Amino acid sequence: MPKAIALYSGGLDSILAILVVMNQGIEVTAVTFLTQIGCGVSDKSSCHQKLLSAAEPFGFHVILYDLSEKFIDVVKNPRFGYGKNMNPCLDCKILMLREAKKLMTERNADFIVTGEVLWQRPMSQRRDSFPRIDREAGLQGYVLRPLSAKHLKPTIPEQKELVNRERLYDFSGRSRKPQMALAAEFGLADYPQPAGGCLLTDPIYASRLKELLMNNIDPSLKDLTLLRTGRHFRVAGNCKIIVGRNEKENETILTTAEDADYLLTVEGFGSPVTLIKGEVPAGTVQLAASLCARYSDARHLPAVEVTVRKNEEVFKIQATPATDSVTEDLRIQPQ
Repeated sequence: MPKAIALYSGGLDSILAILVVMNQGIEVTAVTFLTQIGCGVSDKSSCHQKLLSAAEPFGFHVILYDLSEKFIDVVKNPRFGYGKNMNPCLDCKILMLREAKKLMTERNADFIVTGEVLWQRPMSQRRDSFPRIDREAGLQGYVLRPLSAKHLKPTIPEQKELVNRERLYDFSGRSRKPQMALAAEFGLADYPQPAGGCLLTDPIYASRLKELLMNNIDPSLKDLTLLRTGRHFRVAGNCKIIVGRNEKENETILTTAEDADYLLTVEGFGSPVTLIKGEVPAGTVQLAASLCARYSDARHLPAVEVTVRKNEEVFKIQATPATDSVTEDLRIQPQ
């Protein structure tokens, strides 16, 4: 029985691509790459369970593959440049396919499957991009894109008749109608809706990441997790203040904080959790307290008592809620 490694995001396109191949009697192992910027940023086990649940009705196996460190290197210095924001789409796809090639060798698979659709994405899913990506990944001829295969040159598995080209498709463009029609043919009534896509295409996240890399060339995975959370204020150098916006973000900040970090709250009022990370210049704790007070329910008071914690040390300070001019001067904003 022919074997394939499939890149699996959990979305409809990758599910359909896998099912099209499986319907031709091919054994598929699906792999999801974790980059700390997509699924699995803060909870790998939750991500795995979600993907397993989505795959279970269809009968294919899913494995997780952590690409965090390699992916950050690509983001910092993409050979083929960025898209509109900080998204290194070509380099990202090449990296994933190179890792998929290793799995293909390890598992004696015959080819790679992706759910890519021609012209669905402006940078990585172009007619001229596919051959370049495959060549750079060392997989020229071995990447099958079942949803758009009839628009592309026959791959090696097609030439070897491991795959029947006539049973592949000719989807192109951004419309979801062909995929929805195919899902109906497969009897799929409940399938994932299109998500927001890669966080690196989001202007706010991309701006925060760019700013972070300017001040910290070797950010930790926790630093990357926190980019999705709260309001961010740059104090100086590698010192940053992050203020939670809701209960969920407060919880993320609390669980992500390290022993060397400061945590601030206004007790007795609805309050954000405020975090200070990095080397802390003089006056920074007072500044963080004023920001914490500014975004708390005590913002109307002339002076607010703020509780400060660092490791096992706890103390209180008085702070005046920060003015709009202070928040605007320090807040990290899209340029």
